[in-house]
Amino acid sequence: MDKALQTMINNMPEKTGKSLEQWKKILQKKGFTKHGEAVKFLKTEHQVTHGFANTIVSLSKDENKSDDDLVTVQYKGKEVLVPIYKKLITYVKTLGKDVVITPKKGSVSIIRKRQFLLIKPATKTRTDLGFKLKGKPTTDRLENSGPFGTMCTHRVKISDAKEVDKELKGWIKEAYEASV
Repeated sequence: MDKALQTMINNMPEKTGKSLEQWKKILQKKGFTKHGEAVKFLKTEHQVTHGFANTIVSLSKDENKSDDDLVTVQYKGKEVLVPIYKKLITYVKTLGKDVVITPKKGSVSIIRKRQFLLIKPATKTRTDLGFKLKGKPTTDRLENSGPFGTMCTHRVKISDAKEVDKELKGWIKEAYEASV
């Protein structure tokens, strides 16, 4: 397990009032079928921050699947995109020890205190990155959020690992720094 995720789990009782196992039991009783519904429940009914809520729900639903399994499923038939994913993950791990990488069924959330980056294999030949960069103007490359809606403010489409360049890393770092 990623060290940052383990730290988040260890801090959960202090920060949320309950352990991960206690949260899993609560969610199991509720029987949510949609990720977003469970996150909303934790945020509104229990005042859990988005980062913790998202992590709790992800770990509750995917208890029998490891992070590697979830990522493998995402990239099945899209193996050409794996080098992009690996390059992005290698970079985000350099940003700080507080980065939490949370694979879900269709994407991977990158979280500090809140999600600042979303990595999604969008097609067989393209990965979409969703950013939280409030107030940043769009460009030809840094588009509006598109299908990410309000989850993200911007989107970048990547088809080759070479596109994980200095400019893109700058936006990732900017989103990371703003997510405090």
